[in-house]
Amino acid sequence: MEQQKTQEELEKREMERIYRAILRAAADKVNSDDKKVIRKAYNLAVDAHSDMRRKSGEPYIYHPLEVALIVAKEIGLGATSIVAAFLHDVVEDTDYTLEDIDRLFGEKVARIIDGLTKISGVFDQNISLQAENFRKMLLTLSEDVRVILIKLADRLHNMRTLGSMPAYKQLKIASETLYIYAPLAHRLGLYAIKSELEDLG
Repeated sequence: MEQQKTQEELEKREMERIYRAILRAAADKVNSDDKKVIRKAYNLAVDAHSDMRRKSGEPYIYHPLEVALIVAKEIGLGATSIVAAFLHDVVEDTDYTLEDIDRLFGEKVARIIDGLTKISGVFDQNISLQAENFRKMLLTLSEDVRVILIKLADRLHNMRTLGSMPAYKQLKIASETLYIYAPLAHRLGLYAIKSELEDLG
């Protein structure tokens, strides 16, 4: 029991550490109102994912937090994107609906999350489109480029933590990354992310 408590404390501390790093990374892009909305999204994501764990055994919430950190620190996006990154798996994986997100965080955030969910849906169908056509489709699917940028951040964090996946899954995700995501990052001028995706792939 004592050990479990200590583990929970450590996990809470880690969540807060990442959260503070996000705020530091976005300091020049967010005002006090933005910070309130970011905190509200953080609290909702922590609550929504509270019982979920990743394959590695760590709390699932680390994933959306790390994606938000990549979005803020490595891509340089602002409050709306950070909020969407926190919430990017909430509609897909929990009881929250797009309508809930719209009501709580506004249409812009809901639209980005809708775009992210649609892109995930396309992947799950295992369509074997040519990579180039697929990239074009991704770009047209999302009228908001932030959808693609958050998806790239999502993929980058998944690649960084690929070790806990079974080998066949690692191969599938790595080849998708090399054919679709790395060239997409290149096209959007995210050269450091492109290089890291290629190295990890």
